[in-house]
Amino acid sequence: MGAQYRVLRLVGVPVVQTANGQYAIKRDHNQHFKLHEWRIGKHTKGHYQGPGQLFLTEQQMRVAIVAAFDVSFKKRHRYQPMARFLTDCAPAEVIAEAQAQGAQQHLI
Repeated sequence: MGAQYRVLRLVGVPVVQTANGQYAIKRDHNQHFKLHEWRIGKHTKGHYQGPGQLFLTEQQMRVAIVAAFDVSFKKRHRYQPMARFLTDCAPAEVIAEAQAQGAQQHLI
């Protein structure tokens, strides 16, 4: 059996970089957005620092972390693995808006 590692479930919101270099929530044509869940994988690069930190998915989409929760190792396959943590952070108001929606959706 392979070595076990710490598994975190990451609730995140896709973001886009604005013209001024900040990050904003990626919205659909009706100005709505959805939160999604990923997990740390065996080959994830970088380290988790906290809510607001950005990461890249395996499809190179930038996502801001809204919340993180420990997951037992044997339940890790319920969530899609992410690729790499970034050092960039989303603004506090972006995270607050996403956390409010996460509470409504019972993801947080």
